[in-house]
Amino acid sequence: MIFVKKEWLHIWRDRRTLFILIWMPVVQIIIYGFALTNEVKNSNIAIFDQSRDIASTQLSQKIASSRYFNLVKNISSYKDIDATFRTGKIRMVVVFPENFRNDLLHSNSAQVQLIADASDPNTANTLTNYATAIITDYQQSINQNQHLPYTIKAQVRMLYNPELKGAYSFVPGVMALVLMLVCAMMTSIAIVREKEMGTMEVILVSPLKPFRIIIAKTIPYLFVSLLNIITILLLSVYVLDVPIVGSLWLLMVESTLFTITSLSVGILISNSAKTQQTAMFVSLMSLFLPTLLFSGFLFPIENMPLPLQVISNVVPSKWYYIIVKDIMIKGLGFTSIWKETLILMGMTTALLGISIYKFKIRLA
Repeated sequence: MIFVKKEWLHIWRDRRTLFILIWMPVVQIIIYGFALTNEVKNSNIAIFDQSRDIASTQLSQKIASSRYFNLVKNISSYKDIDATFRTGKIRMVVVFPENFRNDLLHSNSAQVQLIADASDPNTANTLTNYATAIITDYQQSINQNQHLPYTIKAQVRMLYNPELKGAYSFVPGVMALVLMLVCAMMTSIAIVREKEMGTMEVILVSPLKPFRIIIAKTIPYLFVSLLNIITILLLSVYVLDVPIVGSLWLLMVESTLFTITSLSVGILISNSAKTQQTAMFVSLMSLFLPTLLFSGFLFPIENMPLPLQVISNVVPSKWYYIIVKDIMIKGLGFTSIWKETLILMGMTTALLGISIYKFKIRLA
């Protein structure tokens, strides 16, 4: 009983252990409960209604009022469809042809076209199924007391990935995950290793400033990471049959920027950690789960509550995942990814600045 009391007091006085034991399960169940879901909700869509009659308006309102969709734009021409998808904010476009109601009344049959962004095939397939179910429900509601039933056919068109290959979404996500973990873990032990080996004194007495020391530590890992990028792209194209539709050079430049961002994260961890084991543990646990949960790789971010969507904005992998999909799968140029690029540049600058500020020029 005395030893039980002793262990209880030890846990009570150790605030970090107490936090892990009590609050960590609470935090995990809340985050996972909202983030780990296959249901797609609140997806942004646009509607191109060429008929603008009672039937198309009713069906548009029924789709927009569903909890699965969020109508953000009404399109006025076919040219706007491609431009709308290029913004990356729209998951699906619903197209009503001209004379939609007249075709329904006179020929008892009409068509609705569903155009989905299939760069994420699972989400695209789910959204078209949701929309088809809503159209079917509307069709049943207007068929009441009708001798000859009305038929509304949903024509589905998948952009960027007509065959719905999972690799089109898998490859960009794996690139973000691998580069973030490998780069961060490699550099997270770079400075703390010098402290443990006792060679930091030699470095500190050299005329090099902290900025140059940090840059010198990251350059070798940068070249190793570039080799990893080339290997991943070669395997993606020649083994997984995922084409690089956009500019290869732009993709390499953006990948290099993300690599530098990841290396900056590792250097910051290395500056703060006291041992190599601590640095490896922090880099693995603090980067692996956020990259999986908040990059949009496995779970759509728009499904999550607003606080989790805000948290996802500070995860570098989210922005790189968007960049890779836009360049590699959609074939877009720099004009479509400049915002994500500036965000990664800002993160890199901030992380390097904090690392230089926290770099200790004295060991004691």
